[in-house]
Amino acid sequence: MTTPFEPRLLAGPPPASGPERLEEHRARLGALPPSTDRRDVISVVEASGLLGRGGAGFPVGRKWRAVAEHSAGDAVVVVNGAEGEPRSAKDRVLMEHRPHLVLDGAAAAAEAVGAPDVILYVGTEHTAARRVLAHAIAERERESGVRVHLVAAPVGYIAGEATAVVHYLNAGDARPTFLDARPHERGVAGRPTLVQNVESLAQAALITRFGDEWYREVGRGATRGSALITVSGANGRPTVREIEYGTPVGEVARLSTAASSASAVLLGGYFGAWTSFDDVRDEPLDPVRMRERELGFGCGVVSFSGPDTCGVAATAEIMTYMAGATAAQCGPCVYGLADIAQAVRRLADGTAPDRDLERIGGWAAQVDGRGACHHPDGAIALLRSALRVFADDFARHQARRRCPAGRAAVA
Repeated sequence: MTTPFEPRLLAGPPPASGPERLEEHRARLGALPPSTDRRDVISVVEASGLLGRGGAGFPVGRKWRAVAEHSAGDAVVVVNGAEGEPRSAKDRVLMEHRPHLVLDGAAAAAEAVGAPDVILYVGTEHTAARRVLAHAIAERERESGVRVHLVAAPVGYIAGEATAVVHYLNAGDARPTFLDARPHERGVAGRPTLVQNVESLAQAALITRFGDEWYREVGRGATRGSALITVSGANGRPTVREIEYGTPVGEVARLSTAASSASAVLLGGYFGAWTSFDDVRDEPLDPVRMRERELGFGCGVVSFSGPDTCGVAATAEIMTYMAGATAAQCGPCVYGLADIAQAVRRLADGTAPDRDLERIGGWAAQVDGRGACHHPDGAIALLRSALRVFADDFARHQARRRCPAGRAAVA
């Protein structure tokens, strides 16, 4: 008989009760255990197999070790709470309700990589999260340790990309730098820098307490552990849930009451992919398995759309957003994404001239792989998934210049 999964990150008082105070946090979990050797902390995180939760899924322990190898006790830890993905809310839930778990993870990372400074980089629009974290920092102000700074990250999808984070902290400009930039060698103020997502650090705080074997006790497939996901349906209201890796998409749909009406699902957010719900009903939300199927877990977005949702209009909204979220530092983003977004919008609105759909495919090939950062690549990957999943919708919009079923535009 399978043991029911019990939340880990969201264990304790329900989020509705407000942020967990330091006294409550330590009464529930105890203090963060001290380490006599920072290499021990890294080894435990490596052994756990913890993957980053910001979208790329890079192994956390390996990232910490890379920074530690370049640190002479002068590294910087950046807690990335920008959360610019429009359909994600998981990081805000952690920052607003489990602030000390996040701060514990930052403290463990700082010890591991040799960092006297921690920077909390939190989205300007996330006012509640910044307020809660500021209070949590004040609760710890008498404790010795690292210096903690709270910085408001600018609004924008790309503001949370690691090199954009470093560039903003150095120059006040949240713009991704060259693809081969190496923050772990030279980042904030030229110092070795660890840029780590909020959830990744919260998971590391638990692993530091309970060990790598404890972390791997849950998980139904190749990827072990639990993860936060942001689930939304036709009403667009996001719900954050904690699942064990390997939970099928259909099970998540049942939990969110979307199973009876779902026809398509966006997995991974705006850097993810559309897919038919029937094709992934039994698909486990497991990063390793999903990568094999050319899907992506990404930042944990699972967004269902029903038969009354127009896939063309929904894609037009996303492409319009992505075109407006560029760093404006290369032609493929500035012109390519703008042209594509306008063409998809024309198809959705019924104003597309002949062959617009054909042109979109050609423009996508010209943009893909030619940007100064990964932003256009992610946008094009999502577009291509939409052209596959909503192929009939796109063809009908081009032929009839209107939505044949009069369906809604919002996913």
